Amino acid sequence: MSVGNASARPASPQRSLLARHPLISFFIMAFAFSWITWSPWVLSEEGVGLLPYPVSGFPWISLGIFLGPSLSGFIMTGITEGRAGVRRLLHRIVLWRVGLRWYLFALIGIPVVMTLGTIILPGGPAPLLTLGPGYLLSYLGSFVLVTILGGPLFEEVGWRGFALPRMQPLHGPLVGSLILGLLWALWHLTEFLVPSWAEASGGSGFLDIVKFGGFAIAVAVVITWVFNNTKGSVFMAILVHASIDTFGTPLLALFSPSQIANSFLLSFGGLALVLVALTRGRLGYQHYRQAVEHDPAATSST
Repeated sequence: MSVGNASARPASPQRSLLARHPLISFFIMAFAFSWITWSPWVLSEEGVGLLPYPVSGFPWISLGIFLGPSLSGFIMTGITEGRAGVRRLLHRIVLWRVGLRWYLFALIGIPVVMTLGTIILPGGPAPLLTLGPGYLLSYLGSFVLVTILGGPLFEEVGWRGFALPRMQPLHGPLVGSLILGLLWALWHLTEFLVPSWAEASGGSGFLDIVKFGGFAIAVAVVITWVFNNTKGSVFMAILVHASIDTFGTPLLALFSPSQIANSFLLSFGGLALVLVALTRGRLGYQHYRQAVEHDPAATSST
C-alpha cells in the first residue's frame, strides 16, 4: 500500500482510537485475549472447579500466550506503524548479530545467577551436582521446547517487541521497566487460580503472589538492560526469558517451589539492583537510542 493510498483512505473511529492509545490498547488486548483463552482451563476441575470436566492435554497456556501478547503486539504494530512497522518487528525478533558476550550472559550467566541464588537454600548449590554430565543434552532439548511452547517466544513479541520500545521514551528505561514488570506479573494472575501452576510458582497466597510480582519486575529490569545493549533485539530477550524458564525446571526438582521463589527473588532482585546502580538507571538506553536514530520510524508511535 502506498503512502498516498494510506492517506486517502480515512481511518475508522475504532482504528483511530487504538492508534491514539497504543499502549493501553495493547495491554487491554493482551490481558483480554489471554484470560478469555485460559478461562476454560481456569474454570475446569484443574482450576477453581466451576466446570465439571478436566482439560489437561490441551496447550491452554501456549495458546493464551500466542493470542495475548504476541497477537496483540502484531495487531497494534500494524495499526500504529503499518506493514513497515511489522517488518521492523520481525527483523528485531531475528536480530541475532549482537556480540558473543550477550549469548554468554543469556545462556551461561543467567543459570550462574540462579545457581548463586541457591546459596541461601538448604544444602546450597550442592544438589545441582546430582544432575550429572548427561543433563546438558536434555537441557538443550528442553531449551528449544520451552522457548517455543513455554512462553518466551510469543510473550516477548508483545512485552519487549511492542510495549518496551514505547514505554521507555514515555517513562524512562527504569520506570518503564518497573511498570512493564508489574503488568507482566498481573497478566499471570488468573494462572494462580490453577493449583498446579500456583504451586510450581511458589504458592497461591498473597505473599507468594507479591514475591512473584517482585521477581517479574526484577527480570523485566534485567531484560531491558539486555534489550537496550543489543540495540532492541527481541531475539535476545527471548533467549534470556527461555534461559530462566529452562534452568528453573531442574531447580524445582531439587528444591521446593517456595524455596525457589525466594531464591529467584533474591538472585534477580540483587542483579537488577546492581544493573540499576552501575548504569545509573539508564540500563543501556543510550545504545538503543543510537540504533533507532538510523530508523526514526521504529519509535514513531510512542
